[in-house]
Amino acid sequence: MKTKKIIFLVICILFLTTGCGNKTYLKEDKTIVTYEKTGQSLQNNILCKPEEQELYEVYEKYNDQLQTKLEDLPTCNDFKPNTIAYHSLWESIFVKPIAWLILKLGIFIHNFGVSVMLIGLGIRLILLPFSKKTMDQSENMKKAQPEIQKIERKYAGRTDTDSMMMKSQETMLVYKKYKINPVGGCLIAFIQLPLFFAFLQAINRVPAIFEDSLFGMKLGMTPMVGIGQGKYIYIGLIILIILSTYFSFKNAMKNQNTTSEMERQMQFTLKFMIVMIALASFSLPTAIALYWIVTNGFVVIQNYLFKIKKNKKEKN
Repeated sequence: MKTKKIIFLVICILFLTTGCGNKTYLKEDKTIVTYEKTGQSLQNNILCKPEEQELYEVYEKYNDQLQTKLEDLPTCNDFKPNTIAYHSLWESIFVKPIAWLILKLGIFIHNFGVSVMLIGLGIRLILLPFSKKTMDQSENMKKAQPEIQKIERKYAGRTDTDSMMMKSQETMLVYKKYKINPVGGCLIAFIQLPLFFAFLQAINRVPAIFEDSLFGMKLGMTPMVGIGQGKYIYIGLIILIILSTYFSFKNAMKNQNTTSEMERQMQFTLKFMIVMIALASFSLPTAIALYWIVTNGFVVIQNYLFKIKKNKKEKN
């Protein structure tokens, strides 16, 4: 069940990043409009005016599809979270504030690519205490596992109500003994996912980001388009996406206390995610790819430091 949930979650993320199943894109004859220069899909709920003339003309062509007309949009330099009358609570709390942060930091440091990476790192730093709590819960679960397995053997084959109630009570006592919160391991996901989705939405809805460049890569260009134009630096971008994903997910799975069957399922899940993300990486705008690489790299370093701290604590 847990494996299926993870696979479903990954598919949802890939749909969001590539635009599949999303109704917020410009369309022509039911086909999502893409910007030929970069290959990214264009949303109809952008937050500010494009500054690049060619991109502006594309949006101008589909002005009737925009949720806010071009003439009513602010410039990206003047954008504020309360500028546009999008009334969704989701947009007001998450999307527009993150977009504003990316814009303001990008203007200050003169590069939106660096801004995207720094804001991504900022989000991971905010989540650091919750990541630590999740890892502590995993360690406590490992310590409690022998007693939990003993309870499982004790009530094996017994399905009557009284036995199930006693089993549940004894299990909860073990959780209490080792200070385990049964939902603690899910805490980081509940907090991280809304921020992750909001970050992606903010990137997709700010044209200024796609007009900027970093390391010779156009932030709105997808690797597929870049490689097609002979810019092989995008191959390196894909490799970094795959490696950062592999090591961050692999480290996370190492922290789980699993049976041999669960281990096989998790290995399958890891391989499935790597293949899916590798395929999706060809159509990810560079800005989103940079965010993905930096935040996953942060997770790898974070887990490594947590492990060092844990080993020192055990020696003492």
